[in-house]
Amino acid sequence: MAIATYKIYKLHFTSPLHIADRHEDESNSMKTIQSDTLYAALTSCLAKTGAAMPENGDMGFTISSLFPYFQRGKDDKPIYFLPIPMQASLSELADVSMAKKVKRIQWIDSDLYSNVLTGARLFDGSSEYIPYIQESYLTKSALPEDANESREFVVSEVSQRVALNSRTGDEDAKQPYYVDKVIFRYESGLFFIAEGNTELLEKALNLLAIEGVGTDRNVGFGFFEYTSDSLSLNIPEDADHQIALSLLIPESKEQLGELLASDNVAYDFTRRGGWITTYPYTTLRKNAIYGFLPGSVFSKTNEPSHIIGKIVDLRPEIGELTPDHPIWRCGKSITLPIKLK
Repeated sequence: MAIATYKIYKLHFTSPLHIADRHEDESNSMKTIQSDTLYAALTSCLAKTGAAMPENGDMGFTISSLFPYFQRGKDDKPIYFLPIPMQASLSELADVSMAKKVKRIQWIDSDLYSNVLTGARLFDGSSEYIPYIQESYLTKSALPEDANESREFVVSEVSQRVALNSRTGDEDAKQPYYVDKVIFRYESGLFFIAEGNTELLEKALNLLAIEGVGTDRNVGFGFFEYTSDSLSLNIPEDADHQIALSLLIPESKEQLGELLASDNVAYDFTRRGGWITTYPYTTLRKNAIYGFLPGSVFSKTNEPSHIIGKIVDLRPEIGELTPDHPIWRCGKSITLPIKLK
């Protein structure tokens, strides 16, 4: 077993956040941000600063997706949460009545995460960890309850808005719509792991904090302050699998075959694409591609690096309307070794 230390960035949001899902439904917001979304926003910010953009879209750093952290006060120690590894086999609970409670877990704090990486199956034949389940979080630290006895510190609030007449600009009370805004209680927020040239990354973060991240930035959503920190984990030296912490697009069919070469592989994936955001191509859609979600567990490959995957160009080819610049989507993922056998 070895100790690995990672540089992380904490984003404390000073305004609500709205992250559109693939259905682009304003009444529903995701509560985290995927690595490819943040990478695209950072790349856009770097371009605005005049930084040279490499031909392959690789800005020299790799990031994880954003995960929640809990912090009661500014001077209190934060609790960092990482995604629960997906499992090919179900846990054998001593008390089957706890199955629904266990199924709700999405996040495990970094202290317990080291146990998971080194081979501990937290709920196999034992209820030792059941008392530490708090809503969707597994942690030995007590999360405070709100007035509704909930311990969730990343919450959604749906508010109604009134559409404006596109011709007159007047409010149209007959066409209300709803927006889901994500609120972080206390001093909590989202964090991500970063590796590589963090000087460029911080240059981009400085601008992104002012511009905001996500949708509805024009009405004050998505603004944040950030600080850096470190996160240490006990990781196994004899791991037989790996867990992705970023959205992953395999480099090739051969690499995909290696990643799936185990009966213990477990994964989920999502479709990435969406509208082009640069003028004058805002009426065009990017090409679409599928990527594996964070928390996916794969067979360990023979590659020496713990960063796998590739960056792809989603620029559509549509004759004279083809954009004059590439549209990069980052599918490079930071992975952690995990022992399953």
